Amino acid sequence: MTLPAIDPSRMFDVAGKSAIVVGATGAFGKVVCATLGRAGARLTVTGGNRAALDELVAELAAAGIAAEPVNRRPDTEADCDAIVAAAVAAHGGVDILVVASGMNDVAPIIDMSPDRFRSVMLANVDGAWLIARAAGRQMIAQGGGGKVVFTSSARGKLGHPAGYTAYCASKSAVDGITKALGCEWGKHGITVNAIAPTVFRSPLTAWMFADDDKARAVREGFLARVPVGRLGEPEDLAGPLLFLCSRASDFHTGHILYADGGYTAG
Repeated sequence: MTLPAIDPSRMFDVAGKSAIVVGATGAFGKVVCATLGRAGARLTVTGGNRAALDELVAELAAAGIAAEPVNRRPDTEADCDAIVAAAVAAHGGVDILVVASGMNDVAPIIDMSPDRFRSVMLANVDGAWLIARAAGRQMIAQGGGGKVVFTSSARGKLGHPAGYTAYCASKSAVDGITKALGCEWGKHGITVNAIAPTVFRSPLTAWMFADDDKARAVREGFLARVPVGRLGEPEDLAGPLLFLCSRASDFHTGHILYADGGYTAG
């Protein structure tokens, strides 16, 4: 038997690909921008906060990464069409979509209003569905396939006692969309997957990394369930992300990739 003709240097190559990063100003969004941008992808970055978006574009430029900014969230069909149109105008098409936007709102169900619940679902489910719909139309019209990566969570699989009914429900819904679209778009050569982190270092989780009694107590309780014995770092998400955005994952679709140190394994 001869060795398969495998070129590892090409399997993870995204250079020149047009990538939309939705929610680019958030913690995971910045990981996406740094990973794909430094790998040579041409970025279209979106965010609802104009000042934060401008700051991100400047930071990317300082790192030698050009990015087309779109000051919109994927709230409506018109927003999503405008995001896709901006990517097409700037880079000639859409090859990759990464949905890094989302929100959480923690409260016991008896204290949470229906409006608060719907806000989480709108941000995490409706937005992901709408932008995938718009980007998918473009990818299908172009031909040649594409990559869609949603952001799920370990909480899409596991519950939580601290008032996560909205968040867990929304991430379970994202998982369902991922599987359904993986089936629906396989014939077009478009893979649809989700990356599902647990706690990783970001401005929102910085307190868990601190050296104080509260942080140590919470951290020790959490790490008792993490086989690798540590919290996540941004770099831990970069590898799985690049895999899902490159030809290395061409035979993987409808999957939830848990970047969680084994948290969901046990």
